[in-house]
Amino acid sequence: MRVRVVGFIAAIQSILFLAHWFVYETWTVFRADPDPPVITRLQVALAVLSVSFVAATLLAFRYSNLWVRWFYRIAGVWLGVLNFCFVAACGCWVVYLGSLLFGSRLGRPAVAGTLFGLAIVTAIYGIINARWVRVKRVKVALANLPPSWRGRVAALVSDVHLGHVNGSGFIRRIVAMLGRLRPDVVFITGDLYDGTKVNPNALAAPWKELSPLFGTYFVTGNHEEFSDPTRYLDAVTSSGIRVLDNETVTVDGLQIVGVHYRDSANPDRFRSILEYASLDRGRSSILLAHAPHGLATAEKQGVSLQLSGHTHSGQLFPFTWITRRVFGEYAYGLKRFGELMVYTSSGAGTWGPPMRVGTRPEIALIEFE
Repeated sequence: MRVRVVGFIAAIQSILFLAHWFVYETWTVFRADPDPPVITRLQVALAVLSVSFVAATLLAFRYSNLWVRWFYRIAGVWLGVLNFCFVAACGCWVVYLGSLLFGSRLGRPAVAGTLFGLAIVTAIYGIINARWVRVKRVKVALANLPPSWRGRVAALVSDVHLGHVNGSGFIRRIVAMLGRLRPDVVFITGDLYDGTKVNPNALAAPWKELSPLFGTYFVTGNHEEFSDPTRYLDAVTSSGIRVLDNETVTVDGLQIVGVHYRDSANPDRFRSILEYASLDRGRSSILLAHAPHGLATAEKQGVSLQLSGHTHSGQLFPFTWITRRVFGEYAYGLKRFGELMVYTSSGAGTWGPPMRVGTRPEIALIEFE
């Protein structure tokens, strides 16, 4: 395990080194005769920034204090800026070479100034957009839904990522929004925590202020499982939330199944849990699973509606494209898989760069018809 972790860190750091090198080389090539002192300062700054996110992440797993939190936030913001600067650098070469092909000979400094300027503006927009949590309203018609559930509303909250970026103030805002929306039931489909070192009880405490009529239910995501998830589960339970530990509960005639991430990611284990649940196909059922995978298994076992998150809908461009390639049409929104309905939330929080470009943070309100 330790060898795999070291290998993963080395791979990520190598990618970051290459990205910084490409941005640096593009900038220096496209800017006309930069002064040597400026070049030296730029080299030093990029050398430090290139290792900032990996260093901040490693510290964040071990420490929780003001300095580490701010270091992690600054490193996360820079990671997002780097992403858009990398896109801008690619754009510089495409625009410039394209201009040569068409004989227009655009000035390289003008091309770089424009595209890198747009990268900075995009990053600023992404920070603002990520803090504006929207309410997404969805209507779902389920076969064999108990009559008492028609017209009722469930709130889906996923991927809050409480940690060094989204802290107690953020979760208080989420809970306050839910209090105003007054859903009948709340489902939390994992990654409530970011997995970094925090006080999980303090971050879970605001949930005590929320009392939906039919309760709040939780399953873990991959971030809670970076280490032993017991401390997160204990904190969530102490705040009044029901942890569904690979089990089924019936709430006013509606079957609700919760499967933790690690078990839902294991096809054999996932199938075994759903088989053991022995769902009554004559009544509607809802599956809480962090990621929108294993859909064929869920449909085969008679699940009516699967609620998931995990994807962040890509969070920011160009990862929105990559996420679509991995999860297809189930990367975001309400979709059908055979007889199974699937809703994948874009999530309320962020991981890594505290930005969203091309996606929106959300709380989903699902009205049953």
